[in-house]
Amino acid sequence: MNEAFVAGGWGMYPTLLAGLGLLGASLRYARRPETRYVPLLVTLGLFTLLAGALGFFSGVIVLLGAYTGPLADQSPRVLFLIGLYEALHNVALALLLTTLSALVASVGALRLAVGPRFLAPRA
Repeated sequence: MNEAFVAGGWGMYPTLLAGLGLLGASLRYARRPETRYVPLLVTLGLFTLLAGALGFFSGVIVLLGAYTGPLADQSPRVLFLIGLYEALHNVALALLLTTLSALVASVGALRLAVGPRFLAPRA
């Protein structure tokens, strides 16, 4: 996991930060489902996905810069395989954190949908 984080470059840091914030908000929503948390969940989810996309595109930009510069004599196939491999780590982290958070938040959504009578202890 550490190798994947390092391979993803600087874009992994904002993706991880946003994803951990999303996961924390999802946990809070799962414990106490209130509709006021929904905009926060949506915003942090979008931020996590956009941070992953930003890391991906910055990796592609670095790849293209290397292809036209110091690594111009290398095979395009090798460059693109290595470059896309590194750039996709950001997207994978964003999707992993967003999916995990969505699963956690769905517990809160279920609790909110069925109401307190379903979750109350039976006498």
